Amino acid sequence: MVSQDLRAKYLGYLRFELSLSDNTCAAYLADVDKLLGWMEREALPLEQLDYSQLQHFVAQLYDLGIHPNSIARVISGVRSFGRWLELEGYVAADPTTLLEVPRKGRYLPTVLTTEEVDRIIEAARSRGGIEGLRNAAFIELLFSCGLRVSEACHLRFADTFLDEGYIRVLGKGSKQRLVPLSDSAIRELRRYLVHPDRPTPKRGEEEYIFLSARGKAISRITVFVYIKEAAAAAGVEKNISPHTFRHSFATALLEGGAGLQAIQLLLGHEDVATTEIYTHIDRTRLREQVERYHPRNQQPKD
Repeated sequence: MVSQDLRAKYLGYLRFELSLSDNTCAAYLADVDKLLGWMEREALPLEQLDYSQLQHFVAQLYDLGIHPNSIARVISGVRSFGRWLELEGYVAADPTTLLEVPRKGRYLPTVLTTEEVDRIIEAARSRGGIEGLRNAAFIELLFSCGLRVSEACHLRFADTFLDEGYIRVLGKGSKQRLVPLSDSAIRELRRYLVHPDRPTPKRGEEEYIFLSARGKAISRITVFVYIKEAAAAAGVEKNISPHTFRHSFATALLEGGAGLQAIQLLLGHEDVATTEIYTHIDRTRLREQVERYHPRNQQPKD
C-alpha cells in the first residue's frame, strides 16, 4: 500500500520544489487522495499501478456521476503525481503518460452589469456602521481593480497609494503588479479608512486595510457571506461570488474596447516576477486603459 510517508514527501515536493501555495497543494493532494483511496480499496500495490489500472480508476469517477470538468482536474493532479513518482524512482515509467483528460465544456462565468454592481454596493452599505462602509469599499475594489478576493483581503497600507491613484498587488506565485484605482474606489476606501469606528487592529494585523470586527485581516469566508447577503438584498438573483466582480471587471474593459494585453496585465496573468520589472512599465498607459474603458471612470465627477 502507498504509505503516508510517500504522501508527505509528495507534499514537500509541491510546497518546496514547485513553490505552490497552500491552497494549490491541498487541491493536488485531494486529487491524489482519490487515487490512493481507490488503490487501497482495490488492494493495489504502487508497483502494479499502470495505464490499464488508471483507466479503471477514471471509469469509476464517471460511474459516480462526477462532472467531466471535475474529472479533468483530478486527472491533472494524478498526472502530476505520476511524473513525481517517476522522477523519484518509485516507478520505472510514469503510468499516467497516456491518461487522457476529458474534453471540457465551455464555461461562461457569471458577469454583473455596472447597475447590478451599484445595487449590491448600496445594499452592502445599507448594513450601516463601519461594516457597511468596509463591505462597500471592498466590493468596489473588487470591481474597479479586478482583484482576487485573497489579494483584497491581504491588501496592505504599504501597497496602497491613494494620492497617486494605484495599488500594488501581491498575486499568485508572489508576483506583484500595479493596478490603477478608479475615483470611486479611492472615495470608498477613504470613507472607510477615516471612520472613527474602524476596529483597532490586533497585534501583527496593523498592516492590513480591511479588518474584521475583532481587528484581524478579513477572511475570504466573511467576504463570501456578506456578498451573498448584499446580492440578495439588492435583488440580484445571479449566483455570484467574490470572483464574479473580477470577471465583471475584465468583461467591462473588453466590451469597452480595451486591449487583451492590458487586461491580462491588470489581472496578473502576465509572467512578471519582481516589483522592479513593474517600475519600468508605463503606468500612465495602464491608467489610460482603465480610465478610458472601465465604466467607473465614465461617470460625472462629484
